Amino acid sequence: MKTSIPPSHEHPFAQFVRILGKGKKGSRSLTLDEAHQAMTMIMDGEVEDVQLGAFLMLLRVKEESPEELIGFVNAVKKHCLPNIEGVDFTLDWSSYAGKRRHLPWYLLAVLVLAENNIDIFMHGAAGHTIDRIYTEEVLSTLGFAISKNWNEVIEHKHSQGFTYFPLRSMCPKLANIINLRNTLGLRSPVHTLARLINPTNAPYIIQGIFHPAYQPSHQLASQALGYHNSLVIKGEAGEIERNPDTPCKSLSISNGELTQEEWPRLFERRHLKESDLDLRQFAKVWQGEVDHEYGIAAAKGTIALALKLTQQTATQSESLNMADALWEQRNRSLI
Repeated sequence: MKTSIPPSHEHPFAQFVRILGKGKKGSRSLTLDEAHQAMTMIMDGEVEDVQLGAFLMLLRVKEESPEELIGFVNAVKKHCLPNIEGVDFTLDWSSYAGKRRHLPWYLLAVLVLAENNIDIFMHGAAGHTIDRIYTEEVLSTLGFAISKNWNEVIEHKHSQGFTYFPLRSMCPKLANIINLRNTLGLRSPVHTLARLINPTNAPYIIQGIFHPAYQPSHQLASQALGYHNSLVIKGEAGEIERNPDTPCKSLSISNGELTQEEWPRLFERRHLKESDLDLRQFAKVWQGEVDHEYGIAAAKGTIALALKLTQQTATQSESLNMADALWEQRNRSLI
């Protein structure tokens, strides 16, 4: 509930807007505690709409610091936790970007991993940026279930090997903020912090971002949040998908230790973007009826990253070899 403030008194949230917006010399990042206080007020509905818009856009221009991300996630996470017992997953997979140049080949990686006993909790949002296709609509089109509550999250884990739980069902307040994207014209920090929530406290977390400058912030914030095994890459369009045409730099936490490595590109020449994001073609690739050099390499490359993160393999070559084998063994009748 918003606080009624007399005209002669400053709104309690104004201090946080001032910290971020007090000019080139006077502004600064929020401390961890300030970030936690600010996001707590936002989640509790104690902020005016104009303040929220100013706060989000000032953060967008500055770019969030690791301390701010930690404070935001700690304030938000309690609103996103399961309300029932027995929600247990191996891998947390966030999906908030959407695709516009290539089909969502990462979903084929999810299906392969789920077939091989790596149960995945997917969470994300759809529709906040125009001219993109999102995980939720693709899964629905292919006949997979979308969870509406935590009971269904467990049901779909057992029936599909993975679950997709939309942010609007998991945390409506955050979903409303993400949906301001088309009102404000820019993404907000929620796109970043949502990738770090890990609502089921899965032991492994994989993240895709679009701007490489955010990689260290995600890595450091993940470590501070107590995540002992995580991976963040510059994914294709910002999703968790390896682009096989470019080197893939991964920033990880492995058993609590910060690590970094580069996976070499798989092709010498870049592929053209898709002329049409046709999901019928997408399904035929899975079924083995159509060969798609880029798409299959993207799927297998993404599988390899997840295998190494989850300690199924120890080296890049071992990961790629295992990804090849699992791809060939996939259940082609699944979609």
